[in-house]
Amino acid sequence: MPVKKLIAPFYEKLSLVLVGLIALGYLIVLGKDLIDPLIFGFLFAILLLPICNFFESKLRLHRSLASLLSIILLIAFIGSILYLVGSQISKLADDWPMLKKQVGQSIEDLRSWVENSFHINMEKQMDYVHDATNKLMSSSSSVIGTSLGAVSSLLLFYSFILIFTFLILLYRRLLLRFLVWVFSDEHSPIVYDIVQNIQNILRKYILGLLLEMVVVAAIACTAFLLIGVKYAMLLGLIVGLFNIVPYVGIFTALFLSSLITFATGNVRDVLYVVVSIIALHAVDSNVLLPTIVGSKVRLNALISFLGIVVGEMLWGLSGMFLAIPVIAIMKIIFDRIETLKPWGFLLGGAYEYQKSAEKAMKTE
Repeated sequence: MPVKKLIAPFYEKLSLVLVGLIALGYLIVLGKDLIDPLIFGFLFAILLLPICNFFESKLRLHRSLASLLSIILLIAFIGSILYLVGSQISKLADDWPMLKKQVGQSIEDLRSWVENSFHINMEKQMDYVHDATNKLMSSSSSVIGTSLGAVSSLLLFYSFILIFTFLILLYRRLLLRFLVWVFSDEHSPIVYDIVQNIQNILRKYILGLLLEMVVVAAIACTAFLLIGVKYAMLLGLIVGLFNIVPYVGIFTALFLSSLITFATGNVRDVLYVVVSIIALHAVDSNVLLPTIVGSKVRLNALISFLGIVVGEMLWGLSGMFLAIPVIAIMKIIFDRIETLKPWGFLLGGAYEYQKSAEKAMKTE
């Protein structure tokens, strides 16, 4: 007698999916302190894998020593960027008297505007300022304690990233064998294909982001030098570095660049800087990003933006950084599992549809 298959109704399947997503989101938020540096370590390990393989195969170094040297090179690269930015910021300190004078003049103008617009005299404004200052000073000890705690947590977070990067490089073959062993032998080619594609696409994506950062910083520095803005190199570096953060970074760079320009220049220079950054962002979004980075990760803009928003809600700033790589990994997996291919199409549907349309036109 044949056994009948029980097919669950749609609302039951949907309920199970929603409960699973809620549970997964809760676990992701709960495990942030562990999963966050682990994913960063995984991305850095993928980026450093060719260097590590070079040290092992060409220089005949032990795997642990090759992994350690690769991480030292990564630290040296990041340290050189921080040193370059820090040297530019230190020069900004020379203009502290001018900055103080400019801010003081701006405060006076603001006071006059408030008095004329809202009819609040100077004495009342000063009372408000003194009250706010007293409250701030009374809570200064807790603020300092919180800041020290945040700095120590940040250093611990970076240490965990380096440790995870080293361990993933060291035990990468063990991890690959584990992934293959978990699945049956008939799925081994698919597992190898997924792993290989994840490595290639994420490495190209990270290198594409770095290349885009360099190009944007160079264009911004050139534009600011032509305008004649003081500290054009610093402003260009700020625009290039913050451009890594999708969608949100450009607004942060715009605010900081306008603030520094206003403190060391005039309103006309601020206007030129704002127009330059907006124009650069338009060129970057429509030309540089699709050419340099967009060809590496096939994700449509809607999914990318939703992923960044959800990532910020779950993990804050680090979630915004990790959203695109994590979604890219999901798309690679979805595209190679038959039952999940519709979800892979949803993540990169624009490109997939265009590709299929071009293929159809060629066959005709």
